[in-house]
Amino acid sequence: MTFEQLELIEPIQMALKERKYTTPTPIQAEAIPIVLDGLDLLGCAQTGTGKTAAFSIPILQRIEKQILSEDRPGIKALILAPTRELAIQIGESFAAYGCYTHVAHTVIFGGVGQKPQTDALNRGVDVLIATPGRLLDLINQGFVRLNTLEYFVLDEADRMLDMGFIHDIKRILPLLPKKRQSLFFSATMPPEIERLAGTILHEPKKVEVTPASSTVDTIDQSVYFVEKVEKIDLLKKLLEDRSLESVLVFTRTKHGADKVARVLNKSGIGAEAIHGNKGQSARQRALSSFKDHTLRVLIATDIAARGIDVDHLSHVINYDLPNVPETYVHRIGRTGRAGHSGIAFSFCDVEEVPYLKDIQKLIGKEVPVAGGHMFESAEVKEAVAEMKKAIKEKSKRRNMFGSKRDGNFWRNKKRTAAK
Repeated sequence: MTFEQLELIEPIQMALKERKYTTPTPIQAEAIPIVLDGLDLLGCAQTGTGKTAAFSIPILQRIEKQILSEDRPGIKALILAPTRELAIQIGESFAAYGCYTHVAHTVIFGGVGQKPQTDALNRGVDVLIATPGRLLDLINQGFVRLNTLEYFVLDEADRMLDMGFIHDIKRILPLLPKKRQSLFFSATMPPEIERLAGTILHEPKKVEVTPASSTVDTIDQSVYFVEKVEKIDLLKKLLEDRSLESVLVFTRTKHGADKVARVLNKSGIGAEAIHGNKGQSARQRALSSFKDHTLRVLIATDIAARGIDVDHLSHVINYDLPNVPETYVHRIGRTGRAGHSGIAFSFCDVEEVPYLKDIQKLIGKEVPVAGGHMFESAEVKEAVAEMKKAIKEKSKRRNMFGSKRDGNFWRNKKRTAAK
């Protein structure tokens, strides 16, 4: 399938051709016709699958047709995003795909002065992209009215939940017109997210592309067993290889991100940290430098990394393994996008062995071990071996006795006793 087969209007076709976009990703091919038909959508897709275009393109088309036939003033579409970086990225997508349309959009988020944002709102916008906190603030001040809304998008719903925005969302929902088209996107679908989707969507069509429990096949994954104190030396050693052209490094904490960036810079390796304590201008400067490849190494926390969309990101390095296995999938999904290959390295110290176990259980396979490096930890290797032995023994016992709900369990138990 090509974009031309999706019956898109000429202004959007022109914008896509300028960017040499010819073939939609699976979620774009499935979602765009659903949205164009005016139906609610529940989209489950991991990062890097092209879901921003899956909702921005059809929303632009529907609003453009409305503007040309009957231009009613007021906000027509609201897109909620969990972070300013993601909100900005979504805004860039609307600017790119809608550059030949009459659709006006703006982005609002906290951490910066509100006047440029309120000025844009006063001029009039068709599409509003917002983070929940700033949106509620401007609603309370009277700058935002949602009575004309026709399209509502909740993006990265699982991250909204993780970041504690669920209460803000529940405050926003009653302010929306009941008659609207709603689109709901999440990389994972835990019960809380499904319940939230049930309150937002009406008889939705479901699009599921690459379940969150699987990792992109084009990503080459490996794990390095290393002592915690030697992680920084291993990182410096790996970065000596200039084939690591564009590297996103994940740390667990903001302090850790700053420390890693500081040590790398002292070693002559240019790096910047990006996290919630950084000012918006500093974050955007670092992100822009990383996107245009003038900055080779970016250190980030998970929350700050949402919205980082870099063409040809060659490597992701998990300096700290995440304690939530789904987060691992989100992280490594920053590379290997749009059919490109990618590489993901993970550092694992002895305390992180249980995290590695959970990750491998989620993705359904073992992450290959990068052995023989100069910082390899015998203690971690031993801990992993013990973990594998315990898993094998548990599996062996399960196969021997079966489940307690299984009649074979009791039959086997009686046979064992008889012997």
